[in-house]
Amino acid sequence: QVQLVESGGGLVQAGHSLRLSCAASGRTFSSYVMGWFRQAPGKEREFVATISWSGGTTYYADSVKGRFTISRDNAKNTVYLEMNSLKPEDTAVYYCAADRSTTAQRMRTMSGLVDYWGQGTQVTVSS
Repeated sequence: QVQLVESGGGLVQAGHSLRLSCAASGRTFSSYVMGWFRQAPGKEREFVATISWSGGTTYYADSVKGRFTISRDNAKNTVYLEMNSLKPEDTAVYYCAADRSTTAQRMRTMSGLVDYWGQGTQVTVSS
């Protein structure tokens, strides 16, 4: 069993930055593929970024590529999402995801099969 706790969300102005963190319980964090997804009001949940267990492979949605960076610290059981140049359309609840039986590539489009989800953290970007 893995528990995921997100933090770092908040209200920021467009153009500013935020860093989200997702702390995971358990001693096998380094074997999990991790991801960030988001859901805006009235919209479906969408892929933001994923990272392999080693951190060596990452994927990003086109809408955030070049602005967001996903990283992980396996010693701290934590995955991060650095968000720069934020836009109002980035406003959403951001969810952390973990799965040991997938790849960073597959998690992008198979979020319905993800094993573990965090409770989400709200990010609001004002114009």
